[in-house]
Amino acid sequence: MSKSYDLVIIGGGPGGYNCAIRAGQLGLKVACIETRGTLGGTCLNVGCIPSKALLHASELFEAASTEFAALGIKTGEIQLDLPTMLGQKDEAVDGLTKGIEFLFKKNNVEYIRGKGRILGQGRVEVDADGETSTLETRHIVIATGSEVTPLPGVTIDEERVVSSTGALDLQKVPGRLVLIGAGVIGLELGSVWRRLGAEVIVVEYLDRILPGMDSELAKAAQRIFARQGMDFRLGTKVTGVDTSDPASLSVTLEPASGGDSETISADTVLVCIGRRPFTEGLGLENVGIETDGRGFIANDHFRTSAENVWVVGDCTHGPMLAHKAEDEGVACAELIAGKAGHVNYGVIPGVVYTAPELASVGATEDELKKEGRAYKKGKFPFQANSRARTNHATDGFVKILADAETDEILGAHMIGANVGEMIAEICLAMEFRASSEDVARTCHPHPTLTEAVRQAAMGVEGWSMQA
Repeated sequence: MSKSYDLVIIGGGPGGYNCAIRAGQLGLKVACIETRGTLGGTCLNVGCIPSKALLHASELFEAASTEFAALGIKTGEIQLDLPTMLGQKDEAVDGLTKGIEFLFKKNNVEYIRGKGRILGQGRVEVDADGETSTLETRHIVIATGSEVTPLPGVTIDEERVVSSTGALDLQKVPGRLVLIGAGVIGLELGSVWRRLGAEVIVVEYLDRILPGMDSELAKAAQRIFARQGMDFRLGTKVTGVDTSDPASLSVTLEPASGGDSETISADTVLVCIGRRPFTEGLGLENVGIETDGRGFIANDHFRTSAENVWVVGDCTHGPMLAHKAEDEGVACAELIAGKAGHVNYGVIPGVVYTAPELASVGATEDELKKEGRAYKKGKFPFQANSRARTNHATDGFVKILADAETDEILGAHMIGANVGEMIAEICLAMEFRASSEDVARTCHPHPTLTEAVRQAAMGVEGWSMQA
């Protein structure tokens, strides 16, 4: 027997579960299919959430080891209890996944465990451990997310050669960890294991870290991370990982532009060269949907080329970020319900949760220069911020970019403690198309790190008062 719905969502990650909850709030009969066995997708299960649990714990471990004495806090010998650290990470994940199940019940969303596949217009098959059933539905939303991009010639076993998933569950601290890729995932997980005692070597094909972020921000971050102990090999590619020796891995490197190779040893290799859309095996051909060369599903305001089939999140174009997927899921549900759903892609923030954090929103200075747009810049260092000085967290700065004529804020880029929280102020300002003067003339509490944002906004017109 088939069951009938207004909306069936394939995928229970941030895009899918938020779409389901909003659809339920709007009175639609909705089902969400998830094959993982737990809701939350990559983000909650093996991504954003567990990595933040380890980032927080490792930051405290390093602070206790290196900073407490200078603050007048005396302790005994600091020891790492890695099983407990990993355990508290798993507890956080478990509690949050169960929380989504509760929200589904609260909002009348049916949670279906199994693998979803489109059979045709308005029909979705669910395979649950070999038993299949068919769902009839007016609308289908594809929210299947993304998966780790493999590196040709390198086999991931999730023990010695790991993806981000395996790097969240290493059973001992590697003596030497080689990161392949200097993007967000690699730098975050590399910083975790460096704090816990690993020697970390970062190999990046490009001549810079954090591609896509503001270059001034990325350069500042590299200097800070190198000072912390990370070894960067930029303009370099990995051509192979030899796993034949059970005691040590051999990683072969070459200059990206060509040249002589070298071999370095490692205990663990983390492959983190990005993610790719998970769109295989969804039955897209049954409704005439084709993916592009990289596997993405095209959309026009979340609508695919097939009638009443929609797509949100990592499996369509745009930044692969949980909060982008959330916004798309909500907007998509609202459109299906006959309301006005919208996502402002010009105001999607990005955060790197290292220490210090990096946060960006809007246009980078590189993009404005390439575009030839006239802009003004205000920049304020945390070294001059009173709260940063008292907290011994003076690394970094806030940079605000505004249109040279109208003063509308075009982008903001920050590196420093807690900037992942502080960027939201600029997101809100940009959503209302505020000027830098609007932020500069808004009273901020003292002493706080957020005063650096105000001072940077003042700096756009050249009247920063504290530096």
